[in-house]
This record gives sequence, C-alpha cells and structure tokens, in this order.
Amino acid sequence: MTHFLTPEGKKQLEDKLNYYKQVRRFEVSKKIGIAREFGDLSENSEYDAAKEEQAQVEAEISEMEDILLNCQVIKQKSNDGTINIGSSVKLYDEEFDEELNYKILGSTESDPANGIISNNSPVGAALIGHKEGETIKIKLDGGEIVYKILEVK
Repeated sequence: MTHFLTPEGKKQLEDKLNYYKQVRRFEVSKKIGIAREFGDLSENSEYDAAKEEQAQVEAEISEMEDILLNCQVIKQKSNDGTINIGSSVKLYDEEFDEELNYKILGSTESDPANGIISNNSPVGAALIGHKEGETIKIKLDGGEIVYKILEVK
C-alpha cells in the first residue's frame, strides 16, 4: 500500500522514528532492567507491563518503517483547478448553507477535526479528479451529500 505524505509529514515521521529508535527503545529497556531486579518474573507485573510496552514500541517502529518504505511524497503541481492529493478545497454545502474547507492528504497525515481528510475517505476519494465549479454527490452510510466545489488550491 502506498502512503502519501507531504515533505513536512515525511520529515516528522522520520524524526519520530529516530526518536523511537534512539530514545524510546532505551527507556523501555531500562524499565525492563529495573523490573527484573524485583525478583520472580512469573509474578512480576512491572516486568510484564514493561515487556508489553516494548512490544508496542517495536510495533510502532515497524509501522513507521513500513510507511516510510512505501511512501510517495506529494509534490506541488500547477493548479489547473483539478482536485488531487495535496489540494486544499473550499466546498459549499447547500443543505446546511455552509462553506467547508478541507485539505486532502494521505491517511497517515489525516486529521478530520482540523479539516485534513484522507484521500481514502469517502469525501476525499469522491473529490479527487473534480474541478472548481463542479457539483458532486457523495453517497455515505447516512445518505447522500451534495457539494459545490468553490475553490481548489
């Protein structure tokens, strides 16, 4: 699976991976060492918790490495008004008489609460390939929504 990242998003993920490898691994290893000193490992809840944390850290490292290995950096393209990954769009929802602003990025960087939606989300996927001035209908589980595309950046 290809993960789409902005250059900034890729840098942030690389920094986080570096932190996990150089700091988090050491912190968890230290916790395991301290827990071992408590004695009998078969009934040592601190040791069990530290081992679980170690497994979680290693899983996150593995996931970040996979994303970075399979990522495609989103490049800025000339704006011909067509929505693509990396586009910012202004939409008009006639039913609720409101304007909505979204930025479409890959799922790794999506943050719907802050207006950043994934290209794999129903709305993001439906918007890709459309242009300013078009009206689109998007089928969702709760019904259908209609947006007019006001602006694409």
